[in-house]
Amino acid sequence: MAAKKVLTNEQQEQLLSTLKARFLQHMERHPNIDWENVQTKLEANPVKLWSLNEMERTEGEPDVVAYNHETDTYTFMDCSAESPKGRRSICYDQEALDARKKNKPEDSAMNMAATMGIDILTEVEYRSLQQLGKFDLKTSSWVLTPPDIRRLGGAIFCDRRYETIFMYHNGADSYYGARGFRGSLTV
Repeated sequence: MAAKKVLTNEQQEQLLSTLKARFLQHMERHPNIDWENVQTKLEANPVKLWSLNEMERTEGEPDVVAYNHETDTYTFMDCSAESPKGRRSICYDQEALDARKKNKPEDSAMNMAATMGIDILTEVEYRSLQQLGKFDLKTSSWVLTPPDIRRLGGAIFCDRRYETIFMYHNGADSYYGARGFRGSLTV
């Protein structure tokens, strides 16, 4: 039986308090957005709140990074200084995980994102996030890999070094203690 993706009232209150404190501490990430509107949207979407809690539980420090007026939606992204600790030492996807014969990691970025109900960042989203701060100065993050690269066995990841955002490639089955993934969630 699958676990219910709903928080208790206490968990919800604690998460909303944490998210509000982070929101207020980092107003530069979301100018002209009111927390009350964000909270109202979150309270109306308990499954999305559960996903945000998963982002928080794995140390992603999610925060609001955008508002879409046309769809009346808010986008949260992992804003932890380094790749979220609870999502490191993982390969790229299930195919890569299945291909490893020895020393398999516990999971993959794509599996974890799907289980959490979030999307792995694209390279464009990753670069956009980097406009809001300096992230992954010591770690790196898998990003959504184009099918042509993945089909050939590769996957891409990004980091920030020397005041520059770099994109690299690796075998999709590789994993490192300093590489995880960042996610996004639209509410």
